[in-house]
Amino acid sequence: MAAAVTAPNTTNARSSKTESYVDNKRRDDIRQANILAARAVADAVRTSLGPKGMDKMISSANGEVIITNDGATILNKMEVLQPAAKMLVDLSRSQDAAAGDGTTTVVVLAGSLLRRSLSLLSAGIHPTVISDSLYKLSVRAVDVLHSMAIPLELSDRDSLVKSAATSLNSKVVSQYSSLLAPLAVDAVLSVVDPEHPDLVDLRDIKIVKKLGGTVDDTELIHGLVFDKKVSHTAGGPTRVENAKIAVIQFQISPPKTDIEQSIIVSDYTQMDRILREERNYILGMVKKIKASGCNVLLIQKSILRDAVTDLSLHYLAKAKILVVKDVERDEIEFITKTLNCLPIANIEHFREEKLGHADLVEEVLIGDGSKIIKITGIKNVGRTTTVLVRGSNQLMIDEAERSLHDALCVVRCLVNKKYLIAGGGAPEIDMSWKLGLWAKELKGMESFCIKEFAEALEVIPYTLAENAGLNPISIVTELRNRHAEGETNAGINVRKGQITNILEENVVQPLLVSTSAVTLAIECVRMILKIDDIVTVR
Repeated sequence: MAAAVTAPNTTNARSSKTESYVDNKRRDDIRQANILAARAVADAVRTSLGPKGMDKMISSANGEVIITNDGATILNKMEVLQPAAKMLVDLSRSQDAAAGDGTTTVVVLAGSLLRRSLSLLSAGIHPTVISDSLYKLSVRAVDVLHSMAIPLELSDRDSLVKSAATSLNSKVVSQYSSLLAPLAVDAVLSVVDPEHPDLVDLRDIKIVKKLGGTVDDTELIHGLVFDKKVSHTAGGPTRVENAKIAVIQFQISPPKTDIEQSIIVSDYTQMDRILREERNYILGMVKKIKASGCNVLLIQKSILRDAVTDLSLHYLAKAKILVVKDVERDEIEFITKTLNCLPIANIEHFREEKLGHADLVEEVLIGDGSKIIKITGIKNVGRTTTVLVRGSNQLMIDEAERSLHDALCVVRCLVNKKYLIAGGGAPEIDMSWKLGLWAKELKGMESFCIKEFAEALEVIPYTLAENAGLNPISIVTELRNRHAEGETNAGINVRKGQITNILEENVVQPLLVSTSAVTLAIECVRMILKIDDIVTVR
């Protein structure tokens, strides 16, 4: 009897050890929701890939309108709420920081890899296995890209111009690529320091936007440009040759009291005395400025009190000193670097050795009556340059600036890593083909995963063909055959609508753009795969 009573307890103990049920459905659902949200973001920018890609019109709540097909700009302006989808926005931002170009490519690539990941997950493969396979794939893919790369010398200006033109061909301003590409190359090469050739700071290239004219009127100026007028209040000079330029950070106006207080003037003699003191104070300052030989003043914008008054402008005009006021604080560093001078913070420190020297400072009339100030022929000029961007409307100017920034980044990539690679979907299809062969040598689950992801890389040539109105399936199949026959540089020629040797068509891009696109996309996909729950906290 005792044995009969104890028996059920032992079966209970055994069943609690073996038959435990774990609900994994929530984890799968969250993973699936993350992947679908990220893919939705990738599909939103997919149509704007390549030279025949469509443009997006972005309208914000305050009525601002932007027309662009730059992936990073589109995603930055989108209001994405889902956390995993935000990761794709950050992904395009990091590609913009690392390479400057390929911001759409990296998002489309990540979307395609996520789509394959979803089918692998539904086949029952564990996310960690998929993630590890992706890591091995990224290392191998970068090796494949390196094997395709062509070394480049910075003296080979032609190749630099070709790669900048390729970057510009997919933009709204593509018809101006013959003007903007050489301009971008010259701008970057003029700021490269021979002692540190791999460090290019794009902040040394200042882009000044001015409404009027067309993009054809855009020019590179070895000097300084201010989108301002000279102060005409008291009839001062508007053109100065052999200029001695001072950048000042103090105010040429009567001083204010240190504390909030009011001064009560009871009779005229006191009034006259105050005015006389003010006059003498300003006159004293102007005399010190004139004594140093300075004949051009750049005055920083002041928030405490007026940087200049009508009286001080009158005295400065009498002294034949050209005045540019309201220079922004964040421009001071660029100006002093260009003029090779020092900013002056106090009238007592006003000395000749702190001045910059230039052949000519003049106010120039451009187009429709608007004026700019040009400083040219600067002595001991710093390694900086200025680009004056023109355009018929604000949308066009903004897009020209964004496109020019991408072209500058492409040239910077080539300065940092001196290798070129074919464009037109050639590197992606070559990676896909070679990684597919490698997958056959591997065993088990890894081989299956890598074969899937190798096929996912075909999304770039497929989308290029689709956006150009070609038949994507036949184009990609023929492209794969060409690469299997050993034509490494065969790519999609969008203009002719067929497959040609893309290097002969001058469609080239920096190696850094492709390698960073692949590694960043894979890194982002791995991160999304590893997430199995979203915890909201207050």
